[in-house]
Amino acid sequence: MTLEEGRPGAFYRVEGTALPLELTRRLQALGMTRGCPVQVLRKKRRGAMIIKIRGSRFALGRAVSTRILVEEG
Repeated sequence: MTLEEGRPGAFYRVEGTALPLELTRRLQALGMTRGCPVQVLRKKRRGAMIIKIRGSRFALGRAVSTRILVEEG
């Protein structure tokens, strides 16, 4: 499943991304690596979402969140 499909309050584990290499490396620098736990904090109507990774909060647009693969847990 993709991160965009996640429910607010739920926890997921990052499985990988289908993003350009430059953006993937930027997310890795922010702490989003394979196996990393991610919590969806809030979802906005137009697809933007706020997530929590390693104690930090980030906002992601729909174009990015639809290309981050996650599994529940």
